[in-house]
Amino acid sequence: MMPCSPSKSPLSVSLAVGHDGPKLSSVRRFCTGRQAANMTSFADTVAQVLETVPSTWRGPGGSVAVLKDGELVGQQVWGYSDLDTRTPLSADTLLPICSITKQMLCALLPSLERNPTPAMQARSGSGSTDAKTQFQDQLSEILGADFVKQTGLKVHHLANNASGIRDYWALTVLWGAKLDQKFSIDEHIPQVIERVSRSVHFTPGMGYSYSNVNFVILQRVIEAVSGQTFDELLAQRVFGPSSMKSAFVGADSSLHPTRCQGYEGNATEVGYFPAINRIEWAGDAGIVASLNDMIAYEKSLDRQWTAKQGWFWDNAQPATYDDGTPAHYANGLQSVDVLGVRTVRHGGALRGYRLHRCYAPEQRLSVIVMFNHEADAAAAATSVLQKILGLKQPETLVVQAGQEWFGSYFDEEAQMFLTVAEGKKPGEIKISYVRAPETVKLTDATHAQSPTLNVSLEGDGNVIVMKRTEDNRTVRATKLSSGGNMNVAKTEIYAPFLGSYYCEEIDSKLTIQGHSGMLYGVFEGFLGTGAVHLIRHVGEDIWALECARSMDAPAPGDWTLAFKRDEAGNVAGITVGCWLARKIEYKKV
Repeated sequence: MMPCSPSKSPLSVSLAVGHDGPKLSSVRRFCTGRQAANMTSFADTVAQVLETVPSTWRGPGGSVAVLKDGELVGQQVWGYSDLDTRTPLSADTLLPICSITKQMLCALLPSLERNPTPAMQARSGSGSTDAKTQFQDQLSEILGADFVKQTGLKVHHLANNASGIRDYWALTVLWGAKLDQKFSIDEHIPQVIERVSRSVHFTPGMGYSYSNVNFVILQRVIEAVSGQTFDELLAQRVFGPSSMKSAFVGADSSLHPTRCQGYEGNATEVGYFPAINRIEWAGDAGIVASLNDMIAYEKSLDRQWTAKQGWFWDNAQPATYDDGTPAHYANGLQSVDVLGVRTVRHGGALRGYRLHRCYAPEQRLSVIVMFNHEADAAAAATSVLQKILGLKQPETLVVQAGQEWFGSYFDEEAQMFLTVAEGKKPGEIKISYVRAPETVKLTDATHAQSPTLNVSLEGDGNVIVMKRTEDNRTVRATKLSSGGNMNVAKTEIYAPFLGSYYCEEIDSKLTIQGHSGMLYGVFEGFLGTGAVHLIRHVGEDIWALECARSMDAPAPGDWTLAFKRDEAGNVAGITVGCWLARKIEYKKV
């Protein structure tokens, strides 16, 4: 298919099978016989797959590209970067790539170890300390030597999301942030770091939990040790060598000059509306780039992988937790098995945007997906990869889930509830525990499985055991009773939970109000007084505070409110938590 100008049409398609050639015919002189036929056949397959992407992942606009052996094979660009101005989206349109930033930040660690800056060399000459020691010393300087020593926290725990430090974007909800208010790096990050460096929700190096603040801290460590800014280091060590000509650090998400408008909503229910973002970020998610930048980036990654040298070769190797158990996340990169094919990947999200890039090292195949709406970019990238490689789910016997599976359970160790419901397909169940529901398939009446979960029912369905390989932990949760005396007025049942609660550790206040069967919660903290959240009963003394939208995306989802009673049976406090930020203790005041 011939390319068409994005300035003339909201849909543009191009194929390439050479170093720079924009169309198939431009490189046939380099290939003859079977080689040319094989490449043409592969390009045709890619073209057919990419043709289906816009209508499958509907929204205002988007782009997707596929590379093989470090060369662009095909790309699809469609729709609009701004619906009001009817500005077409193009391969040069800049989008925030959000958390894909993390791997580029982590690229600086091995780069600086191999090629230290003058400031690092001077420090090493005077104190005979290598780069890793300088990084670790600076970590103690930023978080406090006592905290680092007591927890055993290391720099690589931050890069691997294995620190146990709670996620700051989730905590902004508890600090009273409204979703579209201003968040300032200079004004607010010092207060964040002071509050998150008091405890951890698991032992560093022994588990996994996504935490953006890991990379905020890591950026500060790198800048202080190197004597250079994040922007300078990226330009010299990532953007420049990768030929990412228009990529830059756009810390302020509210600024959109030459950039693409992001959209929340959907076509069928509420329509699409511009996302309003006013947060500042950098090391965790601040880079802005175009599709052409990301294509150049993937070429660079493939060069490093095939040469078996460079930061990507170092950082993309299989990783382990401190106990030797295989880990799926390291150095800002996820390692995900797709039907037997190892992929090294990461996504990015902000309200109104979804991005994903993945690389299959053995096949030397890259897929890039960039949406200015909230369709599932990770699923889109995986779908493209599967179709191109001809990967199909193996057929298995369908085992229907009995009613004993369904309901809500309480994980005492993490102080979080989980819910099991029917899946979309026969033989599947959905488990809601982390941010998004996870689908597992039954293997027999009491066991279910997915690539990352092994689940079993025990004790006549009263206990669910969930081995979470990604998190390196096993969850054991007990089924909750949704009962209560229905002859007693709901106001009497709910009255003990009303009032104010305070958490000294993170300096947060929660006020719960309501009547006639409805409860509401409002958080206050250093970011202000937040919006009202609806609260619903889950079972026994466990409730859910609903949070579908927040400053960052995806939002935390349901927060567990586990109410605690004193010896007299009176409500005395709450343990508040979600997967991103667990076991936060509030006392009733």
